[in-house]
Amino acid sequence: MKKDFIDISDFTGEELKKLLDRAIAEKKLFREGKLPASCPRKVLALIFEKPSLRTRVSFATAIAQLGGSDIYLTNADIGLGKREPINDVARVLRRMCDAVAARTFSHQAICDLARFCPKPVINALTDYSHPCQAMADVMTAMEIFGDLAGRKIAFVGDGNNVARSLAMLCVKLGINFTLACPKGYELEDEFVKEVSSQSQGSIDKQGGVFEQCNDPAEAVKGACVVYTDTWVSMGQEQEREKRLSEFTGFQVNEDLMKLAPKDAVVMHCLPAYRGYEITDSVMAKYADTIFAQAENRLHFQRTLLNVLITEGRID
Repeated sequence: MKKDFIDISDFTGEELKKLLDRAIAEKKLFREGKLPASCPRKVLALIFEKPSLRTRVSFATAIAQLGGSDIYLTNADIGLGKREPINDVARVLRRMCDAVAARTFSHQAICDLARFCPKPVINALTDYSHPCQAMADVMTAMEIFGDLAGRKIAFVGDGNNVARSLAMLCVKLGINFTLACPKGYELEDEFVKEVSSQSQGSIDKQGGVFEQCNDPAEAVKGACVVYTDTWVSMGQEQEREKRLSEFTGFQVNEDLMKLAPKDAVVMHCLPAYRGYEITDSVMAKYADTIFAQAENRLHFQRTLLNVLITEGRID
């Protein structure tokens, strides 16, 4: 039983698949006007140290669609861990709000919030992981391809927080995952050991195959999804020129997509920097998938809030 949604590694494959199946079902109910507003008068605290479009709008819209409301708190408002200790912030919010979603630089900050707050705490992004994004991504792929067990997702780009969460989710769902990145940008050895040990938490007790390589052409072979993300994340602006140089050759473009299966789709968690990690033509060709992926942030997170606020746990 888990009251929070902090990291994909905290859950079994069965628990994650159950959440995804429920999100797809509740999305259908919502579109038919049949999803109850299950959280009337409930308040979601949104703590944002980083700016956002999709994360803020999706969480605020989700709680509103469930009959509740949100309060938006920036770093200037609360100075998490600086103006006030995290445990004090958590102890205040637990008495006034029904759930917390936080988008922070430090992953430990989210863990500390969850430790001191008995109400549900959701990781809306940290430098280490982005679990809600990964769940929306796989939800989108499930809607396109159905059962994903045994299929392959290729991530072309930086071994970042999105890649880390998506890799862990894939392994737990029996999906093969390959990261193609320049040398020096691979996921760290500690994580590789962790993701490789997660097979017992997968649906089939075998797990998907996790691989890393430095060749995008090799990575996309046999992949139903080719995924990319910005080469320069927030907080890495001082590395911009170095990264742009070292990621040359890792662009998702038409030539690369010719090496993937004909039915493969492209995903991007956005914002997209056309001409860098993805070309304008590829972005346009796969726009329906990419923006459905963005929309599914709303549908997955609405289900997540529904589960955590009304039932108090994920099990």
